[in-house]
Amino acid sequence: MTENKRSIADKWQSQARVLSEALPFMRRYTGQTVVIKYGGHAMGDDEMANLFARDVVLLRQVGSNPVVVHGGGPQIGAMLERLAIESKFIDGLRVTDEDTVKVVEMVLAGAINKEIVTRINAAGGMAAGLSGKDGNLIQADKLRRTKKDPESNIERILDLGLVGEPKEVNPHILEAFEESDITPVIAPIGVGPKGETLNINADTAAGAIAGATHAKRLIMLTDVSGVLDADGNLIPELTVSNARKAIANGVITGGMFPKVETCIDAVESGVGGAVISDGRVPHAVLVELFTEHGAGTIILPD
Repeated sequence: MTENKRSIADKWQSQARVLSEALPFMRRYTGQTVVIKYGGHAMGDDEMANLFARDVVLLRQVGSNPVVVHGGGPQIGAMLERLAIESKFIDGLRVTDEDTVKVVEMVLAGAINKEIVTRINAAGGMAAGLSGKDGNLIQADKLRRTKKDPESNIERILDLGLVGEPKEVNPHILEAFEESDITPVIAPIGVGPKGETLNINADTAAGAIAGATHAKRLIMLTDVSGVLDADGNLIPELTVSNARKAIANGVITGGMFPKVETCIDAVESGVGGAVISDGRVPHAVLVELFTEHGAGTIILPD
């Protein structure tokens, strides 16, 4: 056998070994719902976006029910700038007025959503785009934040406009997809009590959908490796109570804090486990689901 043929044979054996080792994990997720929050670098890079689409198709092929919930903050900001719509901020939080929410819906439920759907279809799957308004999937209330005045110690309400938080998720429309071979791709737009359009944080929307569908896993793809300890090392696993302690001790802060809170809420709503994973790693979803070591930090029930 020539060196070249031996190299090819070794490659095939390596691929066969990977598939064999993945088999028990594939069985674990057969017939189970996996909600994936898709955003960050994984969505912004063409090659990574195509790999993600192939991974979603593979999940469906092995019998899982993937549900994709996507963000799109940078694309929204770019479109607002192009249309010369000035963004207003209160204490660093974007205020979403009627002009802004029209752009948010156009970008999220339009361009971004259909691009993801097209990639999954091109990879051999079948996907359909939705927003949280379709089938009353995400019914939301306006999000209100409070801020304590340092002088009077009185809390005041910050009105962020047409920004929402999920009040109720109606999984009926998603149950219809479970009976088919179609993968739902969801833009995080909700409908308010008066029928108004509300912009919802994609992490929050994914967590609420995972809880309502009692998903086996919630996977949140981010631009970091996961939850880090005080020394900067990855924490591979946390229980809900340990995650709360890490928050109280100041180990989990900044942008990681709301992500972990979303994971905790999802697990307490019946999700089997919530993972904060590095979306910059190729095939991060497959590594998490179909290997023994997984990827990122998983938060599990106590």
